[in-house]
Amino acid sequence: MPLVQRLKYQKEPNMIITVASFKGGVSKTTTAVHLAAYLQERSPTFLIDGDPNRSATGWARRGELPFKVVDERQAARYARDYPHCVIDTEARLDTEDLKALADGCDLLVIPTTPDALALDALMLTVKVLETLSASQYRVLLSIIPPRPSRDGDEARTTLESGLPLLNSSVRRLVAFQKAALAGVPVYSVNDPRAHFGWEDYLQVGREILR
Repeated sequence: MPLVQRLKYQKEPNMIITVASFKGGVSKTTTAVHLAAYLQERSPTFLIDGDPNRSATGWARRGELPFKVVDERQAARYARDYPHCVIDTEARLDTEDLKALADGCDLLVIPTTPDALALDALMLTVKVLETLSASQYRVLLSIIPPRPSRDGDEARTTLESGLPLLNSSVRRLVAFQKAALAGVPVYSVNDPRAHFGWEDYLQVGREILR
């Protein structure tokens, strides 16, 4: 039985958010970590690390995150105790996995960077979701390069026609790399621009829960 369906048989969390992508390197784990941090400020939250690389688990082990991170094999044990759950998935999911994830969560968040390869992978993901008649998903533009680059604006213009694109986006900041290395959320990093990263995810979280 897929992980998300097993969770449904437990005392269901108030909010299950799954972060998924057909491509790596699009800030999937970073998004999962910071959405969990956002939800944790409202109610106890746990993050399920379903990525074979265990990126979120490694992040937590290097420092201290404000929420619990568990292996997917432990998920059912903790589902009863936390109002909110965020699931970090493996990259390059197949159709069956994507269907199980889409059916088993309240919202599927699909991060994408504004480069051509990532956008192509996004369109493949969306095409599969459409064939599955899945509607509970939103696209998040991430790792947006700073001005004068207009890559973020151009990608948003391209994606706004017909796709459920979040109004919020996440900037490309070195502070996120520092946060992963230190094992903390970006707001705990000693970097002059770290607060911009946290503000971006605050906006994403508020929009999702609106």
